[in-house]
Amino acid sequence: MSRKMLITLIVLMAVVLSGLILVQGSMIKSASDIREEQFNQLVANALDMVAVQLDLDEQRLAREYASRGIVPGQKNNPSEFSNVFPRNSLSQATVSFQLSYSQGSVYGQMEEKYKAEVADSVKVSAISQMQRFLEESLEQERRRQQWLRDADWKNYDILLEDRPIEERIDSARLEMFLRNALAQTEIDLDYKYAIKNSTLGKDRIIFGDTDYKPGKKKEYPQLLFQNDYTGSKPNYLNIYFPERRRYLVKQTGLTIIPTFILTGLLIAIFAYALMVIMRQKKLSNIKNDFINNMTHELKTPISTISLASQMLQDGSVTNTPSIIEHVANVINQESKRLGFQVEKVLQMAVFNEGRLKLKFREFDANKMIKTVTANFELRVNNKNGTLHTEISADNALIKGDEVHITNVIFNLLDNAMKYSKDIPEIWVKTENRKDQLVISVQDNGIGIAKEHHAQIFDRFYRVPTGNVHDVKGFGLGLSYVKKIIDLHNGTIKVESALNKGTKFKIYFPQINN
Repeated sequence: MSRKMLITLIVLMAVVLSGLILVQGSMIKSASDIREEQFNQLVANALDMVAVQLDLDEQRLAREYASRGIVPGQKNNPSEFSNVFPRNSLSQATVSFQLSYSQGSVYGQMEEKYKAEVADSVKVSAISQMQRFLEESLEQERRRQQWLRDADWKNYDILLEDRPIEERIDSARLEMFLRNALAQTEIDLDYKYAIKNSTLGKDRIIFGDTDYKPGKKKEYPQLLFQNDYTGSKPNYLNIYFPERRRYLVKQTGLTIIPTFILTGLLIAIFAYALMVIMRQKKLSNIKNDFINNMTHELKTPISTISLASQMLQDGSVTNTPSIIEHVANVINQESKRLGFQVEKVLQMAVFNEGRLKLKFREFDANKMIKTVTANFELRVNNKNGTLHTEISADNALIKGDEVHITNVIFNLLDNAMKYSKDIPEIWVKTENRKDQLVISVQDNGIGIAKEHHAQIFDRFYRVPTGNVHDVKGFGLGLSYVKKIIDLHNGTIKVESALNKGTKFKIYFPQINN
């Protein structure tokens, strides 16, 4: 896959994922807003029910005062009665019946009377007068009922409106109305309420919960006694729910949580896919670089061997013993070199398949370092360089495969030589730190940039050098070093910077005698 195609694919995936996240976020917000609006409407309905109940309570009280003819807050002295029925005037009477009814109102006292008399001069039977009396009594009751229906009890209601708000509302009944209204709307939440008076833009709490402190929490106000004859007063019933936000999140959780989970999984899958693509791209580049290097490393000895054998075959040179020996030596050295390169590749295959078997035994690392540096010093001297050896470890006894650990040190020294500047200068040192043996190899070479420190131990990885390929290799040496050290329960650290050389430190667990 080309770099342009890879970038295009990543951009398209990012755009699609971003769009999907925006759509999911919009849906979540819409669901949350709808749930919040429903909750607000339920609370508003409950408060409206409470306000209606308070109005009905005051109307009931007004009717009670009207039926008793009592003016709230005043001494009720009945005024002169006004007769509804005309009084009968008879000159003489020996039998007298009287029915009276009185009803108080804001404007005075109403009284109805009926009186029947039997005169001596008129011969009317007592039974006839009694029948007439009963008929008039029924008529009077009918008229009384009609008067009650037409009585202006609202005038009493108007008088009640002038009372202070704390006298107009019974706190016990208010709390009962609130509980019942919220129960009907199925809002099962703790709440705090207060009756407030808002005059000249200043709120004053008249009564309510002593711990009414909404802070930044949403308050729900309800104007009280909106149907007052003289206009509603600035009295409000305010309520808030301390756990409102948590309740709304819980109610919308069935919608939000699965969406969050699916969106998170989608982001994780996208990130993983992107990581795999980048890794495969990187491995592809490393593989191509490895093939190119391997082709060059294998082609050179093959070409040399082919050229030497052709010289012997076509007789282009005099086949003297010395020439034959020299050509044979070249063929032998190049064959060894070719075998060594092939062995490196096969060795890494053995590591990857887990078929490598190490032979552990106790040995002295100081002696091993002295042997390695003595053999390697000739190569350094051929470049007019210097190999410094500092054996400072008092206890250098470790347990491991001496052959492979020796190869590790050779690999590090070989890298120090290849990446050194014109005149190589290399330091090899051993020392003890706590219960560990530390072996360090340092050079004065070109160094390694910090961003490559974590990758130099990867298989086939080589630090990029642009178009300069003066140092050849497969990128297998440090990978081999890292695997061998890990198998010995050791660690390796690198300290390096560009143009300041490189220092490798190997930590092995030492044997304490």
